[in-house]
Parts: sequence; structure tokens; C-alpha cells
Amino acid sequence: MATHALNRHLVLVGFMGAGKSTIGSEVALRLGRELIDTDDELDVSVLVHDEPAFRAAEAEVVRATLRKKPAVLAVGGGAVETPEVRELLHDEFVVLLDVDAPTAWERTRESDRPLAQEEREFLRRYQLREPLYAEVADARARDADDVVLAAAGVHVEAGALPLLRDLVPGHGPAALVTEPVVAGIHGADAQLAFPFAETHELLSGEAAKHMPEVERLWRALRIGRDGTVVALGGGSLTDAAGFAAATYLRGCAWVPVPTTLIGQVDAAIGGKTAIDIPEGKNLVGAFHWPLRTVVDPSLLETLPAEERLNGMAEVVKTGLLAGEPLWELPDAELVRRCAAFKSAVCLRDPHDEGPRHVLNLGHTFAHALEAAAGYALPHGRAVALGLLAALRLSGRPTDAVEEVLHPQPARVDRERAWEALQRDKKGRMRVILLGDEGGYEAGLPEVDVRAALDELIAG
Repeated sequence: MATHALNRHLVLVGFMGAGKSTIGSEVALRLGRELIDTDDELDVSVLVHDEPAFRAAEAEVVRATLRKKPAVLAVGGGAVETPEVRELLHDEFVVLLDVDAPTAWERTRESDRPLAQEEREFLRRYQLREPLYAEVADARARDADDVVLAAAGVHVEAGALPLLRDLVPGHGPAALVTEPVVAGIHGADAQLAFPFAETHELLSGEAAKHMPEVERLWRALRIGRDGTVVALGGGSLTDAAGFAAATYLRGCAWVPVPTTLIGQVDAAIGGKTAIDIPEGKNLVGAFHWPLRTVVDPSLLETLPAEERLNGMAEVVKTGLLAGEPLWELPDAELVRRCAAFKSAVCLRDPHDEGPRHVLNLGHTFAHALEAAAGYALPHGRAVALGLLAALRLSGRPTDAVEEVLHPQPARVDRERAWEALQRDKKGRMRVILLGDEGGYEAGLPEVDVRAALDELIAG
């Protein structure tokens, strides 16, 4: 069974009225993929007088689509009745759009669908197909955000930590990698939830990403290539454990279980892993897409206020890019929506070759301030300041950043910050700005970028 749609077709199945065409259109747009709706490729009226011929033609459309580069494929509600179609979908990622029978009937009974003209037959078909949907589905969804999360292999559910046994894929042994603070709060629950073959701890915070720590983990791991690294902790921990998984035995599977807000909405999503070297943060890393990402918003209940504020900087950034005040939502929905936004961008550009650059809104300035502070400035505080600069350069209001994040000027050396920002850049500097349609990359004169940076520094 597939765990995500990276490099696979994303197939939507479900009964009439489930919303496959509508949701498929939105998902295809967000992922930058072609939408192919089998009903648009066929003469649906054939269903009335020759259903076997219709099903054969439908199977041929599915077969032809699967020969193309990965797309979003919405198949007709009855396609799963054809054994060949079920076999064709076996190696793709299939999402079932759930809809109950009364709702489906209410949505379709006044339409011209050939099989929605008589309620008894409609309900018979519903009951016939339900087990077939369950047979082919890798995940279930109710809206476009759910589909995107499923496609990225991201499971968001309050109370997910105790369900690790069901959520961590694979049949090989698993190694739990965590850090002391998280181990003291959530370690016992994780151990009760899953029979880990081994457990390892890295240092807390950014120190987890230092080479000696990762080397210590490499040398301690005993799982084989069929094993899985389960990373329980904040963004630094998942960065380091993910990089260890990407390189140990030339790569083994991993499952991040982020315990901080910044991890749940940003750091643990999208397959970027990295460690630090003396020359800078995240300079050594790998793209290593997780087998699954398990996000439990209830873990945020134990998060200190300062750490939550760090995470809110990424929430505000995501809301600005999405054009919605996501920071106003309750935690569970806030996490779900932000995680879905990042998942879509990363699926569209898994190796950070273009579209994913928009996620760096504010980060050009943030990274410079962090470097100038010797990385003593918390990432969230730096991002909040970076967002101020990016919005000012974009000619956009800064109210959301100021009201939610309360950024304060950083006490760092101006020249050191400027040197860090312009490293390897000449002439017009590439910065992510915010427009009416979201983030975009623009070349700006150095004098404007320098002025924006100086405004962020105290003194």
C-alpha cells in the first residue's frame, strides 16, 4: 500500500456526489498537476443502454492516463466495479472521498446522471461499491486540504501519538530517536504506543544538528534497511534524525512525529533534512521524503509560551502566503490548514527548484539576523522580523505580524548581518515578496535590501 503520492498518480475515488470533480480541480491546481476526469473523457449516456461497454472504455482511459506523468485522476463512481481498474490502481495513491448515502442522494437526485434517477437502485449501487472503495483506498478525505495532506503522507489528528502502532508503516523494526525534554514529557506514551526495537536520544535544541551528535546516532543504530527511524521532537530533532535516516545504510525510512508548533506546521513537512557545520546552519542535508508524518496537535498543550510564539511566526507566514488569517483558527484546524498548505507546495516542488521558494518569505532576513546573533536569536523571533522587512518591501500592511508576533528589533552587529545576507549574492538581490496572488521572487537593489535589514536592528 502506498503512503504518499510523490512520483505517483493521485487518484480520487468515491460515490456520486462525493465531490471528485470539484475537489480534484482544486487539488490539481495546488499541486501543479493536470486533472483528468474520466467522466469528461467518456459519453456517460452509454451507461443507460450498454454499461459493460462504458466500463471497458472507462478502464482504457484509466490505463492511458497512468502511462502519463503523475496527474490528479478523478475516476467515475462505478469504475471500481471493474477488476482491471482496481488492479491498475494498485501502485498509485488512491484517496476515497467519503460521502454518506443520504447526502449523496440529496446532491444528485435532481441531476441528469443516468444512475441517480431511482433511489432504490442508487442505494443498491452505494452498498455494492462501499467495500470496493475500501479495497483500493490508501486514505480517506473530506475536503481538498485532507486530500493534499494524504497525498503528502501527513496524518493530522488530535490524539495520534497513542495510535503510532497503526500509523507507522512497514513491517521491519523501528528505532525511536528523541531528545531529553521531549522524552520526559511524551517518551513514555510513545513507548507504550509502539514496540520500538531501540531508543536513542540526541541533545536538545540546535545542538542535535551538530555532526558529533549525528555520528553518535549513526554508530548506535542497529536497524537494517527494512527498519524505520521514528523522530519524536521539535524541528531540530526531526532535521537531525531525518538526515541520519537519509544517510544511514544509504537511506532507510523515517517517520517524523513533531512535538512543537514550528515542527507541525513547517519543519517536519516536505522532506528537507539537514545538519549544521561551523560555516552555517543547514549546509549539509538531503531531500528524504518521510514514509509518513504523524502530527498530533494535542501535543502542543505542553508547549511553553515562548516556543509557541516561535511557531506562530511560521503560521503567520503561511497565512500571508495563503491569503487567509490562519493564525485565528483553533489549534487543531490551524495546524491542519498550515500543514496542508506546505504539503501542497512541497509536493509541487519536492527538491526546492522553484515554486517552493515562496516558503522563504521573510527568511532571507531571518537567516542573516540569526547568523549575526551567533544563532542565539530564536528562529521564530528572527522570522517575525524577516516578515516585517519582506512586507515593507512588498508595500503590504504589517498589522498581522505586529499584532500576533510582537517583533522587537534584534541586538546584533549590522555589518555582520549584512555580510551574512549578501553572501554569494551580487548586484540585484533575490528576495521573496508578497503580492495579490501570494509569494513571488523579485530582484531588488542592494540599497533597498540593506535599508530594510537595518530597520530590524536595534541601536
